Parts: sequence; structure tokens; C-alpha cells
Amino acid sequence: MEILRKFRDRKLIQAVSKSIEKIAKKLDYVRIMHVCGTHEHTITFFGLRSLLPDNVELIAGPGCPVCIVPAREVDEAIEIVFSGIRVYTYGDMYRVPGTKMSLADARSEGADVKVVYGFNDAIRLHMKDRKKSVFFAVGFETTAPTLAAFISRRLIPDDLMILPSFRLTVPIMKYILSSFDINIDGIICPGHVSTIVGASAWSFIPRISGIPAVVAGFEPLDVMLAVFSILKMLLEGKPRLVNEYSRAVSWRGNITAKRYVREVFYRADGEWRGIGRVKRSRLLLRKRFKHLDARSRLSVSVDTGPEFKPGCRCADIILGKAKPTDCPLFMRACTPDRPQGPCMVSSEGTCSIWAKYGGYERIQWHYD
Repeated sequence: MEILRKFRDRKLIQAVSKSIEKIAKKLDYVRIMHVCGTHEHTITFFGLRSLLPDNVELIAGPGCPVCIVPAREVDEAIEIVFSGIRVYTYGDMYRVPGTKMSLADARSEGADVKVVYGFNDAIRLHMKDRKKSVFFAVGFETTAPTLAAFISRRLIPDDLMILPSFRLTVPIMKYILSSFDINIDGIICPGHVSTIVGASAWSFIPRISGIPAVVAGFEPLDVMLAVFSILKMLLEGKPRLVNEYSRAVSWRGNITAKRYVREVFYRADGEWRGIGRVKRSRLLLRKRFKHLDARSRLSVSVDTGPEFKPGCRCADIILGKAKPTDCPLFMRACTPDRPQGPCMVSSEGTCSIWAKYGGYERIQWHYD
């Protein structure tokens, strides 16, 4: 806790803020994107945008794993559960809308949907009655290794199938930097993901895109130091990769976790809600594990429908092209109690975070 207090120390953070202000005076408008819902929570909850100069903007990118799950894949889980098979899923995924309804709506109509904290919970509950079930597996590089380890070690019974909906953050970052007309001057790389993939996974950002990148932790001081580092590199004209989160992230990452993932899954092109198809950004089960694949065993087939409701700007918000307050539905038709789009559902969704703690406006420093 002593270490944690230092990373939330008001005087230290304000000192970094002053250093940022000095450098920012020598720079033009700077746009820094992060791709992590937890970073957005830290930035918004602690009011860090209020400590930055007017010419430094922090932009939330596609850092919410629940928000980018295509409506079609939610519909697949709903089709499965209405066929009489139990579906286990995470709490955040429970209320994410498909084309017509969510798993929460399906449960309200009598479907057997169970909310679990993780795959360990799903295994534990499943072993009580051994009812034919499916685990709706979503997440980024952080959550895939746990499931992969169970599969690799043959610890999953045949009557518990997997509906994989994993996506990878490194390919989406490459996609955004190369494909969209979004002016980004620096990247704050996700800390949780980096504990798995390693800091080295982001070395392409300064090498290919020519902009600074910083792997950052999740405390206020972590984020402020990341902003300072990016501005300093911009001023010097020497973009590189900095690992600010070295207390948790190594250069190569978690070798064992990556080995499990490579053994169990292969990379395929995948759809991202609001973004489109991204090359080699999806994890699917390898052929020798197809007996666990719910799509193959159950012959799941759904029609493609709309990803968002009319007026919803989740697509632009996910890409960092708009803020939640730019959406006409935000805190009107769309609220945390009545979410219309996926960004308002998850605790890592930008709209949900802004609805709870404030947004881009100069909110006050929040220290607890």
C-alpha cells in the first residue's frame, strides 16, 4: 500500500503536471491515444484531463474487449441458449446487445444464462450438474491464456463447449495507425495486455509509424509519466518505446502464457464491432481441439444484422473519432441503466466511464 500511495501522491502528480505544461508550450496540439479501458477509468476517475494543458488531448481507443464483440457473435450465444443449452458468460458481456437482444434479455425470457467471474467459476458450476453448456469466451490477450491452459491440459469435460470471441490488441493498433485518417502523435500501450505479450510487442509503433509509445501502469502517476515521456520524445524528435510499467511488464512478456495460446489457438481475420475486418486479430481453436468448439459441434448459424441502434455513435467512439458527449443518445436514451450501445454496458466502456465519473470537460481532481 505504501507503493500505491506514492503513485497517487498529489504533490508528485502535480509536479509532473507542471513539467508537462512546460514542454507542451513548445509543441503544437498533441493527441495521445490509449487502448485500455482501465486507463480510461484512471484518467476520468482521477480527473487527469483537468491537469493537462489545453493542447494535450487524451483519446480513448478500442480498449474495451466487450465493446468490440460483433453483434453476430452475441447472437450466436443467444441462439445457443435458446436451444436449451446453458451459456456461461462474464458480467460485462451479459448486457451487451446483439442485433435484437442481449443475454440478459434472453435470461428474462427463461433461458439458462449464468454469469461467472472467470472460466474457473464456469468449470466449478458445470461440475455440479454436468448440464450441456457453453462458455462464451471474450477478451484480449489477457484472458485467453487461462482458457488455453485448461484446454492444453485436457481439464475441460466434453459436455462444456467453448464459443471463442477473443480479439488481439496488437493487430488493431497496427490497423488504426495504418488505415484510418486519425492524427495520433503518441500511444499509451495497455499495461495488462503487455504483461502477457511483453513490451517488445509495441516496438513497431516508433519503428514503423514514427511516433512515441509508452507502456504504462494504471495509477494516476503512471499515466502522467507516460504523457510526460511522450511529450519529451516529441520535443526531442526522437520517438521510441518506453516501458514505464517495468514493475509488472518485461520485454518478452509471459512466455508460458504465450506458449499455451499458440498451442491451443490460431490467428484468423476477425470482425471488430464498429471497425470492420482486421487481419490476424481473432483467436480460434485449432483443429485438434474442435471437439470443444461450440460453433462446429452445434452448427451455429445466425443472420447478419445491424451492429448499432440508429443514432448510436459507439463505432466512432471506439475508434477515438468521437467522444461520448458527441453522441445524441448519451445520457438521454442511453444510460448505464438503459444502455443502447456496447460502450455504455461494460465497466471498461468509454461511455459507461464518462457517465459515472465525468468526461472531457475540466473535471476536478478526484483523490480518494
